[in-house]
Amino acid sequence: MTQLDVLKQFTTVVADSGDFKQLDAFKPRDATTNPSLILKAVQKAEYRSLLTDTVAQFRGRALDEIVDRLLVRFGAEILAIIPGRVSTEVDARLSFDTNASVARGERIIELYQAEGIHIDRVLIKVAATWEGIQAAAQLERRGIHTNLTLLFSFCQAVACGQAKVQLISPFVGRIYDWYKKTAGAAWDEAANAGANDPGVKSVRQIYNHYKHFGIATEIMGASFRNVGQIVALAGCDLLTISPELLAQLTASNAALERALDPQAAKALDLPAVNFDEAGFRYALNEDAMATDKLAEGIRAFAADAGKLEQLILAA
Repeated sequence: MTQLDVLKQFTTVVADSGDFKQLDAFKPRDATTNPSLILKAVQKAEYRSLLTDTVAQFRGRALDEIVDRLLVRFGAEILAIIPGRVSTEVDARLSFDTNASVARGERIIELYQAEGIHIDRVLIKVAATWEGIQAAAQLERRGIHTNLTLLFSFCQAVACGQAKVQLISPFVGRIYDWYKKTAGAAWDEAANAGANDPGVKSVRQIYNHYKHFGIATEIMGASFRNVGQIVALAGCDLLTISPELLAQLTASNAALERALDPQAAKALDLPAVNFDEAGFRYALNEDAMATDKLAEGIRAFAADAGKLEQLILAA
């Protein structure tokens, strides 16, 4: 059995790609998209028609509506291949506007429903700011499931659990990137690999907290830099993995064992933790890595959303 086959025994494998023509080879259950992945896909010749067809069909509509229709078009194509759910992202420029995020999430769901796609097959991705988490809580109460993205800290995960969101996406690789860059020449790759990787440790803390306290929110490790990070999180509820790393897992028959276990988490002695808005903002502010990476991630997704809009305007 390949490492991917073994991993699927304990973890739901999700494809992290807008390139849906690659998906069938790896048989993921779910798929995730974001503005950067969609931007990358529409610049490939084989997907260009999705952009031009959508623009031609809805020319004259508001730009933000055409963007959402394009995202839904990609999502619908992905859902024709996979059996599970696709995650579609609310514009990152709304990350600090609860009401606008709710309205955008509702519209995306309505567009999917107009395509005959059931509400339970879509997760609305929202940045895990305080405002985004409150938007997700509202959407969940309306039966719309959410995926809280750009999650780098324990306080973000705790607040998401309190909000009863469907799923969180802690960003393993971006946490690793920050610590490696900050350490500079002092970074010891071997000492910070596998279970000692700072991104892996972050997800393990969240996993143990959720499982210990019976929090139903799903945990989906994301943004991996190497197979070692994936192997060290085998047993996490879900892992969203790029086609490149899925290919490496498929090509390997190396041993892979479960690393995260819900029963072991229940046996731990852990303190109960809760955050109100002030406590959340202070805890996030105290975490320099999470503060930096959250801001950077929002800026990057916002920039790519802007580039996607320019391609639509030029089509």
